[in-house]
Amino acid sequence: MIKKQSRSEVRVKKHMKVRNRFSGTAERPRLAVFRSNNHMYAQVIDDTVGNTLVSASTLQKDVKEGLEKTNNVEAAAKLGEVIAKKALDKGITTVVFDRGGFIYQGKVKALAEAAREAGLEF
Repeated sequence: MIKKQSRSEVRVKKHMKVRNRFSGTAERPRLAVFRSNNHMYAQVIDDTVGNTLVSASTLQKDVKEGLEKTNNVEAAAKLGEVIAKKALDKGITTVVFDRGGFIYQGKVKALAEAAREAGLEF
């Protein structure tokens, strides 16, 4: 009998492959993205110490206001702007983008492009 892996297991394997290639440092932390069915989350992480420097999600009021839904491309773009603004306020200008095993299209791409336009470099 053929057993098929679930999509979440496949995504976690892809994420581990990406994470083995790079990690966030104090000079260039990692911008990690996670998307669920209803929300998106973004964190800027220093992996050498294991600290989350900046975080934002579509659950927060400042991101959620003005949005009709929290799980579409518009919400992802708004989240990208917010995370970039918070990172720049903390003095973080360059990051390594970690797509979390998700395909770089749609919501993940919108978040990345909005963060770039807001001033983050990666």
